[in-house]
Amino acid sequence: MGPTASGKTDLAMDLYDRLPCEIISVDSAMIYRDMNIGTATPDTEFLSRYPHKLVDILDPAESYSAADFRADALREMADISAAGKIPLLVGGTMLYYQALLKGLATLPQANQAVRDRLVDEAELHGWDSLHKRLEQVDPVAAQRIHPNDPQRMQRALEVYELTGRSMTELWQEQQKQQLPYNVSQICVMPQERKTIHERIEKRFQIMLEQGFEEEVRALWNRGDLNLQMPSVRCVGYRQMWEFFEGTWDYATMIEKSVIATRQLAKRQITWLRSWDNLHHFESTDPNLTNNALKLLEGTII
Repeated sequence: MGPTASGKTDLAMDLYDRLPCEIISVDSAMIYRDMNIGTATPDTEFLSRYPHKLVDILDPAESYSAADFRADALREMADISAAGKIPLLVGGTMLYYQALLKGLATLPQANQAVRDRLVDEAELHGWDSLHKRLEQVDPVAAQRIHPNDPQRMQRALEVYELTGRSMTELWQEQQKQQLPYNVSQICVMPQERKTIHERIEKRFQIMLEQGFEEEVRALWNRGDLNLQMPSVRCVGYRQMWEFFEGTWDYATMIEKSVIATRQLAKRQITWLRSWDNLHHFESTDPNLTNNALKLLEGTII
């Protein structure tokens, strides 16, 4: 794991050379075909040397969820393990990691009509009456949720009304989805934030030199893609798309793209700082690979 431009791929290559690994990409942008430059997808020569699963698997017009990733990753991991090798997951889409490691609770989307009705009942009879109802349908949640916490109480009752099942029961189902593997989690990240910022700016300039504008222009010319699609909303692609639409001039597009990428890195770092059982490594450490291998020895054995 690690924020964008932190050096994850370099460590993955070293581990692939040293261990019987197969690499699985954990990147919500690299899943799309014809979006290689802006997503920093390795080129054909690189991928022939270091094959990556779950890269270039979808057309940009198609949708893909964390649940889709979990199903695909588990399938690839099972095949890799059956071949006597080690699944090595590499990427920075933290939501995908969370779905894989912790499973997914099948909670319903918010329903405004149900929420409004619960609020009306609370205003008429008091939140204590709703808490008593929660004690009947989900006693575990009622113990956890204080009567003075209307938002969480409302959500728990909403879930029950929409599904006929308690939130506790649905979360317990999620716990059963725990990953059936012995997992070692490594974070690669430079201590200095400015190091990432410098790498991001340099990498975007390289992307422009490699033909990023032409890559996005080809997507634009298809005519079936728009800014509401997850593929086009990827960092860099969105800003270039808006440049084509006349929202920005070229210089502003570059500035906006770099800022958006830095914001992405910041969000990734926030996730990683609160992540459980994560081993942090300095990406500029010349002994990074050896230190990672020492950690992995205990996991593999």
